[in-house]
Amino acid sequence: MENCTVIDVFCGIGGLTHGLVLENFRVVAGIDTDSSCRYAFETNNQGAIFINQSVEAPGIIEKLSALYPQEHVKVLVGCAPCQPFSSNNTKKLIDDKWKLLHAFANMIETINPDIVSMENVTRLRSFNNGIIFKKFVQRLQSAGYTISWYEVYCPDYGIPQQRTRLVLFASKFGKIELIKPTHQPKQYKTVRNAISKLEPLAPGQSSQKDRLHWSSSLSPLNLQRIQASTPGGTWHDWDKKLIALCHRKKSGQTFPSVYGRMVWDEPSPTITTQFYGFGNGRFGHPEQDRAISLREGAILQTFPKQYRFVEPGKRYTFENLGRHIGNAVPVALGRVIGRSIKHHLETHELTSKTIASI
Repeated sequence: MENCTVIDVFCGIGGLTHGLVLENFRVVAGIDTDSSCRYAFETNNQGAIFINQSVEAPGIIEKLSALYPQEHVKVLVGCAPCQPFSSNNTKKLIDDKWKLLHAFANMIETINPDIVSMENVTRLRSFNNGIIFKKFVQRLQSAGYTISWYEVYCPDYGIPQQRTRLVLFASKFGKIELIKPTHQPKQYKTVRNAISKLEPLAPGQSSQKDRLHWSSSLSPLNLQRIQASTPGGTWHDWDKKLIALCHRKKSGQTFPSVYGRMVWDEPSPTITTQFYGFGNGRFGHPEQDRAISLREGAILQTFPKQYRFVEPGKRYTFENLGRHIGNAVPVALGRVIGRSIKHHLETHELTSKTIASI
């Protein structure tokens, strides 16, 4: 897309950016407050610079605006941190991270890009009675954008993960239509399709060939628990002595998906920032007595095998890399967003000449 320039806000390690790059978009920059994301973002997305600043930093909007060439379609994409809107977040509104969505709206109003895309959790639409999302949409509409949004079930697009995400588009040129699904249920990519050919690991073991193929260790009790687990089963199936005390209480009965194994012939559960831990969700390997490895999580997030996450020779932790991978927009979902924007531009025959006249 020679006439397009993209900036990625809340870019992380570049999952969304890389999806757009693979669809031939020119991404010039990503912005994020987590400096540890710089290496992966810049190394895998040639020509894109990492800006380690807050979206609320003084002068940042002017800095980003200057990166757009004249007579180009200006595209601004982003995924405002979604933890405040997640169903996993049980905290009351003492966490003001949701205000970053308003900061994103401020940026859109000032930069005035031609096209905007935002990816987030579906609960954003109903969070706080839908008021936050409605205000965001109204601000964009008042700025002259046509808005469309979709709840995207990732397996419909070849992503081996039972993840449903909200994708919003805003365009100065009319409604952006999401591309049609590429897979029917019988064609869904599964855990087996994604990771079955990787070499076996014991808990705590790492591959000699692939340093990212590393599984976390298990306590003796958790080893007994995973040995008692079956794919798709729950801790309700265990002997009572293995069940955690918190789950024996009535209040813990509603969390059956922790300490679970994945199912080979289904897409995986949603990959979170703690996917490397057996007790953090249904993240047990279908057969091997361990949680999935960092590499397996990255594959389920559709990162290409050649994606470089860690600078050679540098140490890393499960917590740091798990956060990077789990927070990312799946690369394949980034491609879906890119194809939808591309089709929109082609439909309107938007060239540098037409952009200059708008």
